[in-house]
Amino acid sequence: MDLTLEQLKQLLPKNPYIGQWHGALAQLLPDYGIDTPQRIAAFIAQCAHESGNFVFLKENLNYKAATLRKLFAKYFPTDELANEYANKPNKQEAIANRIYANRMGNGDEASGDGFRYCGRGLIQLTGKENYSWFAASIEIPVEQASEYLQTFEGAAQSACWFWETNNLNQWADKGDILTLTKRINGGTIGLEDRIKHYEHALHVLGVH
Repeated sequence: MDLTLEQLKQLLPKNPYIGQWHGALAQLLPDYGIDTPQRIAAFIAQCAHESGNFVFLKENLNYKAATLRKLFAKYFPTDELANEYANKPNKQEAIANRIYANRMGNGDEASGDGFRYCGRGLIQLTGKENYSWFAASIEIPVEQASEYLQTFEGAAQSACWFWETNNLNQWADKGDILTLTKRINGGTIGLEDRIKHYEHALHVLGVH
């Protein structure tokens, strides 16, 4: 099945770059086996939720101290530490370097890897390991991945790559949005919104 420009306009009604997104998706989706109405609906729904309807291609880490304590208590065990990071001039960079240090292939906080490899693309690819695997799959140096992930093609291709690598079509074929969400998000954040996007996409793609 081919996703048409008109269908994508209905799925992302307020997106100002619909032509560019359609160009990227029309080329990439078939290459990664996202080629049935159910698969396309599930893919678009998850990406739309993760990226604010294909608008935000980089993770927003602009958190207040109270939110840091709530979401990342492990990394900000005291109010004093949370306040310190929430008030730094380069706070998004500082927060990313702290919460993503020493995991997902990243170096320590001082290495800057946390921010360098923070969430980018339509499914927020995160961590040096994921960036490296993705870069290798399309034969570019990992140093170029950050920039590429913030282009239309790169943002879409990284999501397609993540989808294929994690064998997500099997859950899309079953209409299992709960399992898909857990595989992408690690939990069930935004499940209702994802289901709403999915049902709308099925309708637009003529499934019911």
